[in-house]
Amino acid sequence: MAWRPSAGTDAEDRAEQWCRQQGWRTLARNYRVTQGELDLICDDGNALVFIEVRQRSNPNYGGAAASVTVAKQRKLIAAAQRYLQDNPRQARRPSRFDVITLDANGQLDWIKGAFTAG
Repeated sequence: MAWRPSAGTDAEDRAEQWCRQQGWRTLARNYRVTQGELDLICDDGNALVFIEVRQRSNPNYGGAAASVTVAKQRKLIAAAQRYLQDNPRQARRPSRFDVITLDANGQLDWIKGAFTAG
């Protein structure tokens, strides 16, 4: 049986492609630390962007954006803090948390500044 990427990987591929179309540069993908995982870390030319990618095929459980709970946000913030500790040059730059969602039809939605660390 051939290996097939997961739906999550497909969604991340689409999100990364969208970011590149915006002229953003990918700095890291699936940055994993004990605090959590950051799907994408990009440079949009003005800021360091930590991106959570979510896909929902069944809207009965709420939209993809609704799945970025406060608990998930805390993990993302902790992982971003660790990234900044590991990359001190990046720590001086403005940064934000964006969410990119994909629905069952493949419609991509970008939520700029979806939440803040403070």
